[in-house]
Amino acid sequence: MEALSHLESFVQSAEAGSFSAAARRLGLTPAAVSKNVARLEARLGVRLFQRSTRRLTLTETGEGFLRQVSGGLATLQDALANVSTVGGQPAGTLKVSMGQAFGRAYVVPLLGEFLARYPAVLPDWHFDNRQVDLIGEGFDAAIGGGIELTPGLVARELGRVHVVAVASPGYMAARPMPQQPADLAALDGIVRRSSPTGRVRAWTLRNAAGEEGAVEPKPRAIFSDPEAIALAVRMGLGVALLPMPFAAPGLASGEFVRLLPGWHADSGALSLYYPGKKLLPAKTRVFVDFVVERFRAADFARRMRGD
Repeated sequence: MEALSHLESFVQSAEAGSFSAAARRLGLTPAAVSKNVARLEARLGVRLFQRSTRRLTLTETGEGFLRQVSGGLATLQDALANVSTVGGQPAGTLKVSMGQAFGRAYVVPLLGEFLARYPAVLPDWHFDNRQVDLIGEGFDAAIGGGIELTPGLVARELGRVHVVAVASPGYMAARPMPQQPADLAALDGIVRRSSPTGRVRAWTLRNAAGEEGAVEPKPRAIFSDPEAIALAVRMGLGVALLPMPFAAPGLASGEFVRLLPGWHADSGALSLYYPGKKLLPAKTRVFVDFVVERFRAADFARRMRGD
């Protein structure tokens, strides 16, 4: 296995053109990749790269060695990835990252069925409201939005998330329903502060006709967590612009009423991310297929649009 890691470092460095880029793909430090390549050269007794402060180039011997090993290495990696089965069934620890509230509401409820199908898989799920380095941190998959598609990463879109205006029926009982986004300025706003920037989020709503309207409710409370905002809306404290994963449960139960039907903001795609290997480990492949299948069956994409 040590020799395999040395070969992986060599092939990735040759393909990427630098130890740093290879390190990002492999989830290692550049120093570790450089050391692996140096050990491989010492074992072979040849120099595979010409090194300089500005570039990394293959020697003639290195070019020939790359042609010989790259195809065989991919085959070996695939074989190792798919051998992790018990009785022909996918097995092993499945490390997945997902948002806290989203994971609890939409992914954990699927766990019983998934384990019934694949009892030899051990879920190791991390509930983090952050964008993880999927390859660098050793995750098998991640569910979220806006994760950078670095080399070696694939995204399967589960649906585009719309942001909609909601309030509780009790809050709106004695108030006129808004007709345009500008009308929200007359209502108490439960607004969101962006954790990365520290700024209060501003929204522009659009309708099917292509019209746009800025939303400027007067702040009644400012939270950094959409789950807390949803709770404040349930308490009847005001109106909020909520992404559909947080608005949908309240709309379905009748605890929320949607304001300005037909108007929304687009918060981007929510996707399932995983390493783009030719053949995934069996545990990852079945998880990806299972999530895509169950979300499609639940009409998740339509629900996230709020249609």
